[in-house]
Amino acid sequence: MCVVGDELCAGIGDPRGLGWVGRVIARTEFTAPTMTFTLPVPHETLGGLKERWESETALRFGHPDETDNRLIIASGRYDVDADISLARSRLHLAGIIDHALGQRIQPFVLGPPPGRARDGERIAELSRGLGDVCNRRNVPYVEVYEPLAQHEQWLADAARSRTGFPGQDGYGLIAWLVLHTRWRTWLGLTADDE
Repeated sequence: MCVVGDELCAGIGDPRGLGWVGRVIARTEFTAPTMTFTLPVPHETLGGLKERWESETALRFGHPDETDNRLIIASGRYDVDADISLARSRLHLAGIIDHALGQRIQPFVLGPPPGRARDGERIAELSRGLGDVCNRRNVPYVEVYEPLAQHEQWLADAARSRTGFPGQDGYGLIAWLVLHTRWRTWLGLTADDE
């Protein structure tokens, strides 16, 4: 399993160093040994991710006849910062997903988290657009922006942050959203809490 995206994949700002990925993996009871590789690039847009994901994951994935390869795409919010059009962002994500599916790699996508208040509507629009791309392909999509944009605990965590990145509470909230959005179903495990 490979996780690709921006620095939030690495848990930057989390004093425990787990981020959302570590928390999700720790709470998942896998039925077989599983390796998880986190492959972040700071400030990455979906265009940048589209250019690199295959070469980086190819070094870690096994042959599809022998291995269940899975790709977690953490889309981030840098497309908004880079003023990339929604149509272009959607196209980049669709290209990643379609190519992964063609390689028998199962994708799972996280939408962008809240950022600066002034970017709220643009991040929300990006999130809706990316969710639509996933829904059209029946790929699990974790809506991160809408549940957290006005969440008291997320806002408090963001207010404490000197870096603009979530802390322990923020990453815990993202992990909860992942764990409760088709995660176990996607892995072929029980779906009791979804």
